[in-house]
Amino acid sequence: MNPAGVVETAPEQGSESGPGKAPPRRTGRTVALTAGLLAGVGVLVLLVLVSIAVGSRSVPLSTVLDALTAPDGSTDHTVIRELRVPRTLLGLGVGAALGLAGALMQSLTRNPLADPGLLGVNYGAALGVTVALGLLDVSDPAVYVWFAFAGAALSAVLVYALGSAGRSGTSPVRLALAGVALGMVFHAASSAILRLDTATFDRMRFWLTGSLAGPTPEIAVRLAPFLVAGLALGLMMAGPLNALALGDDAGRALGAGVGRTRALTAVAVTLLCGAATAAAGPLWFVGLAVPHAVRAFTGPDQRWLLPYTVVLSPVVLLASDIAGRVIAAPGEVQVGIMCSVIGAPLFILLARRRRLAAL
Repeated sequence: MNPAGVVETAPEQGSESGPGKAPPRRTGRTVALTAGLLAGVGVLVLLVLVSIAVGSRSVPLSTVLDALTAPDGSTDHTVIRELRVPRTLLGLGVGAALGLAGALMQSLTRNPLADPGLLGVNYGAALGVTVALGLLDVSDPAVYVWFAFAGAALSAVLVYALGSAGRSGTSPVRLALAGVALGMVFHAASSAILRLDTATFDRMRFWLTGSLAGPTPEIAVRLAPFLVAGLALGLMMAGPLNALALGDDAGRALGAGVGRTRALTAVAVTLLCGAATAAAGPLWFVGLAVPHAVRAFTGPDQRWLLPYTVVLSPVVLLASDIAGRVIAAPGEVQVGIMCSVIGAPLFILLARRRRLAAL
């Protein structure tokens, strides 16, 4: 008998014990998740090449590779390097930003409907850009991106305040309704401002729909530091968010500062949504659809969920952009429309799930 009264049990047959040795099941799952992440990176690389090759005129893949490695100044090489490469890189950054922002919002609010578009954050950022361009005549992306950040932060605060008002407290449906309502108000305000200036409206109408074709390479370069900073900060929140998923008290016991984690996550979401919206306009459903699809494979562990989302969100956005170019060639359907067409059915499925309805 153990003097302390502790019952000792032998390890299960076939299991490994000892320091530094993980159970076989955990090791196998880690290998599977790593392999899946590498496969996602491979798919993303393939889509990047397809995005560069597909446009109003098709370019052979060999020509694409030559343009990237040994440009000769020909028309095809110029189009690839000056138009399609910046557009594709913008799709990579915007897709990763919106997907990660959605995953962070879902984790922080414990709301399966959290999404930068659905909760109105993107439309708040869009209103900030519209005010800068339409009323203040600010055309420098390094300046009007701060208006996007202010609009995104204001929208997030208002949505949470409205969604949590009253005795019933916060719920996923209340937050979603508040976000949709405020998003429509912000969208109406943006439209009213643009109606005052026809020239500004003509310049921004494709941007308001959501497009990767409008921004110049200069804008993409100016916004890149904000996207990189938001992505780095968001990925760093994986461990603290895992701790807070167990509850605030348990999170504190595990060493995660509740206030600090929420504040840094909010800063990351604001950076990601503000920069992505300033670059490509308000885009829906990427931040909602991809984290849910990823969670079905990785589970709730943010250490896997966030990297997977960063890799697979650009896959969805680039695939939508490529589809919009193919189905309407030689023209194109804006990527914002394609994302809504793909994401709306998924939103309906989510809204009809019993587990969601019971929250």
